[in-house]
Amino acid sequence: MKIVVLVLLNIAIIGVFVWQFRKKNLLSYFSGGRWWLTWLSIAVITLMDELTSIFYAPSEAWRFIGFHAIAFIAITSLLMRFLSMRMVEIAEILEHHNIKGGGVYSFAYLVLGPTLSFIAVASIMVDYVLTACISTVSAVENGLTFIVLSDTAKLALQFGVVWGIAFLNILGIKENARFTFGIFFLVALVLLTLLASALFEASTLSWSGIGESFVSIGNKVSSQGVFGGFWFTIIGISSCILAYSGIESVVQTAGLVKSWRDIGKAYIFLAVTTGIFTPLISALVLSSGINASEHETDLLTQFGAHLNGVYFGLLVGAAASVALIMAVNTAFVASSELVERVAHRYNFNWIIKPNGRQSLYRVHLMNATFFSLIILLTGGSQRILAEMYALGLVASFTINMGSLLIYRYFTGTKEIRAFNTSRVGTLVVFIILASCLVYLSITKVYGLALWLSVTAFFLYVGFRVAKHRAPENIQVAQTDTPLQMIFSLAEASSDVLHIYFKRPLESGSLPDPHVAFVSFYSPRQGIPARLAPNHFRFAYARQSLFDSILELLYVLKYELPDRQITVHFGWPLSSWLDRFSIGVMVFSIMRLPRLFPEYNFVIEYYGKKNA
Repeated sequence: MKIVVLVLLNIAIIGVFVWQFRKKNLLSYFSGGRWWLTWLSIAVITLMDELTSIFYAPSEAWRFIGFHAIAFIAITSLLMRFLSMRMVEIAEILEHHNIKGGGVYSFAYLVLGPTLSFIAVASIMVDYVLTACISTVSAVENGLTFIVLSDTAKLALQFGVVWGIAFLNILGIKENARFTFGIFFLVALVLLTLLASALFEASTLSWSGIGESFVSIGNKVSSQGVFGGFWFTIIGISSCILAYSGIESVVQTAGLVKSWRDIGKAYIFLAVTTGIFTPLISALVLSSGINASEHETDLLTQFGAHLNGVYFGLLVGAAASVALIMAVNTAFVASSELVERVAHRYNFNWIIKPNGRQSLYRVHLMNATFFSLIILLTGGSQRILAEMYALGLVASFTINMGSLLIYRYFTGTKEIRAFNTSRVGTLVVFIILASCLVYLSITKVYGLALWLSVTAFFLYVGFRVAKHRAPENIQVAQTDTPLQMIFSLAEASSDVLHIYFKRPLESGSLPDPHVAFVSFYSPRQGIPARLAPNHFRFAYARQSLFDSILELLYVLKYELPDRQITVHFGWPLSSWLDRFSIGVMVFSIMRLPRLFPEYNFVIEYYGKKNA
């Protein structure tokens, strides 16, 4: 009966893939003078990255929290779905600002500025380094499940994988979307067969163990109180978050798709594939009775042999090795693209000089050296690499959510209307991730050391480089000066002058020598268009918006002491919850009449009929 079910399942899977593969424009299409990848294409590329974690994450989770890992892997999957919705929001914001690609780094650059964005660069680089290292180690371990080799021989094979992938990239040989889709078909065929076998063979004792894991967690959370239960949950999520490494990679590919809506579809695809498959297969393997502690490096392969014999175990091991080697290649490609983006932004063209095959060979050699060094320092230990990986991954997630909160605090939802997530929900996700980061920093010393070292290096580079090479310098060079506004107002025939403070996206400036329209803008978002000759744009970067307004008013008071000046502010329409910053700004503006008693201050709103 089991053989019949598995044969029918394989025939159905092959039929679906053949049907899909015959479709025109399944993975890419030509539009607007260039080729674009479809949402399915980037979903499969990311899925291949995220799916590889199934080969090492369950055993690592079991090592830290035992059978509670069964329930917490499922709980963490739900958290990742909430996180992925925020990733879609980030993709939409970047597209709104005409930023294609770069993912977390581009968003951190937009929100945090050039210097602090290097913290995001450090976290992402740590992720890529450890993705390559742990995938290399796991690929060798799974491929050699039934073969005994010395530690030295394994280390040599791991170096061979790293440098082999590096030289393939140097030669300009990269996998395309169609090749990745083909590999995905083979891996999916093996893993779905594994899942079907596990469901067929699952005993009553196994299902009872799965249920007991959830019940035990519920009892512990309720018995330990609010703070104790919260901290217990944080420990559980921190121990299982490796199962979903790679989820942020979809945003990194935003430059390859036409719209942020493709990013949203890709995340939905991941939710109904790895979002269900990962917790389900993890629960079945961890409740099967196999000693996870004895098979940390090849748990899934041993589970396959336990279900369908040694030959099927070898097949699972081969599929694991192929998928994990693909993840190593993804780390090479993604890290080189990140370095290329940063180097272009700061004009470090020497490091991204391509060879004759248009490959960033210097970056690939640098990556291969660093990957090999980390593997050598850790002795190729999956346990140590997993501990280091978890902290870098959570740091990246935390920076994403923190940047999104800061962005929404200052802009609200009026600017981006097509897709908005709950600000309260984002705050909750941020608190959970920040708490996980604190826990991992306390307990994972190696991971903290690597992350702090890389962060310190990139921050040093950031302080040295951003001051002289930041692209914002070009925007600041185009800004107006207060004296230009003073000279313009000084030519007015009347002593009555009006100063209107406008946000960069607002319109409606009219030429009038008695009126000045003022917009303060962030250099990272670019200088806004001049709407009229009396529209003046001033950059603010190293001080708050209120301090910039204050500084300008003091200049007016000093240069035009005899004029009657009325200062106009727009009426804030956003909700207090969505834009608490408006409340802070209004509170600050209320101080101005005491500082400038000779001026008139107006906060006004004109209806649509009167506008």
